[in-house]
Formats: sequence, structure tokens, C-alpha cells
Amino acid sequence: MTDPEILHTTENAISRITLNRPTTMNALTPPQRDHLITLLEDASADPDIRAVIVTATGRAFCAGADLRGAPPAGQPVPGDIARTIRRGAQRLIAAVLDCEKPVIAAVNGTAAGIGAHLALACDLVLAAESARFIEVFVRRGLVPDGGGAYLLTRLIGPQRAKELMFFGDALSASDARSLGLVNRVVPDAELAKTANDWAERLAAGPTRALALTKHLVNASLDADRASAFAAEATAQELNMATHDANEGVASFVERRHPEFKGR
Repeated sequence: MTDPEILHTTENAISRITLNRPTTMNALTPPQRDHLITLLEDASADPDIRAVIVTATGRAFCAGADLRGAPPAGQPVPGDIARTIRRGAQRLIAAVLDCEKPVIAAVNGTAAGIGAHLALACDLVLAAESARFIEVFVRRGLVPDGGGAYLLTRLIGPQRAKELMFFGDALSASDARSLGLVNRVVPDAELAKTANDWAERLAAGPTRALALTKHLVNASLDADRASAFAAEATAQELNMATHDANEGVASFVERRHPEFKGR
């Protein structure tokens, strides 16, 4: 069954996921969020998918959660809000972080709230010149969710993370790159092509080695040196059993370009 609010195609081993509610600046509804999670989990498990692109239509990447359908403020039952966050925003960010394929965010415009965190959870972030990143929660009197404090603190440190979250000011694409939140800023017209070029390079690479590398990098942020070194040794042993590792070594010995199969 097709979903007009999330476009999905798979071509050349690349899963392209496109948010498609431009009239709402791609604000996420719970069904959309759950669909995104499913697509990411499917991409992670499918050996024929070797890279993922997340992008959007219109002038925004994602303006955050769509609050228009939220219940009116009242006295919630204790535990309900925490449960909603765990099952919703946090589960979406975890699906990106845990995806065993490299995920590229192609940020085409405003990325606010959970939309900013969706982008920043990706392994590589490309931003159009018109893109903006906004920690919008403070403007609504809310605490950041969707892993925002976890992501930003690890990406740019606590002081800069607090500045963004305390003030909620819009951060331009160029400023986001200067802070280390974005890998590259490109003209708007070149965003899709650049994202596709990067995805094609990743899809032609050693997929299992990339998955293990992603895991090592993400886990190292919470590990001591001994644990990180042990994980590295285990990952290398696991990877050496793959076709691509053997192909990579053989191609080096034979002085030819490797042909990785993603297995």
C-alpha cells in the first residue's frame, strides 16, 4: 500500500525516503513516524539495500511533530507522556542510529525539533544552503525530546548544545557546518544529486564493514578505552568472515579495484 505522505523508492541498492507533506512543512504525524521507523528497520534487514537517503519535498525538511492533532492540555495520567516519548520520538531516532546501513540526511529546508534530531541522528548530513536547524522546544515551553540532548552534546559539546536549546535560535546551514553538525553545505539545486552520489558510493562499499564501523563509532561515545578496544577487535574478527573483507584483501594483493557485494 502506497503512502502519499511518505514517498519511498529503492533503486541501485539505495532506499530513498521522502517526507511529502509540504503544506505542513513536513510536520510528522504519529502514523508517518511509525512508517518511517518501519522503512528504516526494513532497510536495515534487507541485504539488497546498502544505503539510505532521508529527505523531503517543499521548503522544509521537517518542522517537528505535528501537534495539531494532539489532545488538549490537561492532567495526564502519570507515565503516559514518558511512554509516548519512548514509543514515539525516541524510537524514531533509535531506528536511525541502529540502522545497519549508512543513512544520509539531505536537509532541503527547515529542520526543527524532532525534525532536526532526525537529521542529526543520520550518519552523514548534507544541507542545502537554505536549510536551517532550530531547537524549537524552548519556544513552546517544552523540554527537548527525541534524543536531542544526547545527540547535540555528543556532536558539539555541552556548552554549545545548551546555547542552542536554551535560546531556540535558528541556525543557518553554514553555521551548522562550522559547529560540526553538517558534513557539507551545497546549493539547493545540487542537494539531491550530491546525496545520490554519496549514497551510490556507500552502496558500492563493503556494507557489513560499514555497519560495524557505524556501531563502533556510536558505541565509543559511551565506552571506556578498554571496552572500545575490545569491541573493535570483535568487530574486526566478525568482519573478516565476510565476502567483502576477503575481496578487499584479494584485490589489494592482485592490484585491482575491489568488487564488493555487500555480504
